[in-house]
Amino acid sequence: MSAPSTVPLSDAIRDFLDYLSVDRGSSPNTVAGYRRDLQRFVNDTGADTMAVGELSPALINGHLTRLSSGEATGRALAKSSIARARSSIVAFCKFAIEQDLLDRDPTSEVDSAIAPQPLPKALTISEVGALLDAAATTPGPVGLRDRALLELLYGTGARVSELMALSADDLELSGNFPHVRLLGKGRKERLVPLGGYAIEAVDDYVRNGRPELAAKGAGDHHLFLNKRGRALSRQSAWEVIKTAAQRAGIEADVSPHTLRHSFATHLLEGGASIRDVQELLGHASVVTTQIYTKVSISTLREIHATTHPRARRTVDTQHLD
Repeated sequence: MSAPSTVPLSDAIRDFLDYLSVDRGSSPNTVAGYRRDLQRFVNDTGADTMAVGELSPALINGHLTRLSSGEATGRALAKSSIARARSSIVAFCKFAIEQDLLDRDPTSEVDSAIAPQPLPKALTISEVGALLDAAATTPGPVGLRDRALLELLYGTGARVSELMALSADDLELSGNFPHVRLLGKGRKERLVPLGGYAIEAVDDYVRNGRPELAAKGAGDHHLFLNKRGRALSRQSAWEVIKTAAQRAGIEADVSPHTLRHSFATHLLEGGASIRDVQELLGHASVVTTQIYTKVSISTLREIHATTHPRARRTVDTQHLD
């Protein structure tokens, strides 16, 4: 089997759209439809920094599920729209195979009908603590890296693609406003403050772990490196989390998305506003944040009742959803 293609996904999509327009003679409306579906896929998954060879059934299934739940767009799409989105991705993958950019079809394992699925359940605070402690049990620089990675994921609510793109220059670990600079969907930049645990873990990794990993590579600028001194991949980041979850005895399926969900949920439970969480997550719409965090009606009413000056002083929660 040949090595996965390193051609940027964005370049391959552009070639595919040109192929539709020039070689196939597709109408402008048809090409626009494919462009819309594929751009939405890239925006939702953070795949703008990915190579074609990194496409996977899990990535595509996850996108279609988020279209169905409303997480990807702020509103649940109709089945016909989801089917069209799937067809666009299938057509692109077929083109990529014909161009020798893929040696297998990731859409062959994609569900033909995606039903709405619940978002992952947030971990408890104690489970998060156990997970973070478990990540540090690997000896040497890899353990320092894993702890820093998970502390940043939970401490900032960042998407895993955002952390994989970080360089050391994106960090400010001292001063009056320790923070990390994240580049989100649509290349929108946001600054997310760092707490003490994240600062300590990242500083320890930068000082005592990363130099040893970097010495094995060729000067890669990325913050998170693998054992060969190259940029850590998204798949490797997932494995770090799954390994830590197993060590911590957490039976639920834990992913980067779970930590992002837990970050938002714990902030809301602690009294943060929806708007504040929206800014920290990098969501364009507050509607997306409400869907993403699955804030219950009872929680929203409790927040309103305890914070709004003209709200009722007592709230009967017995009959709340």
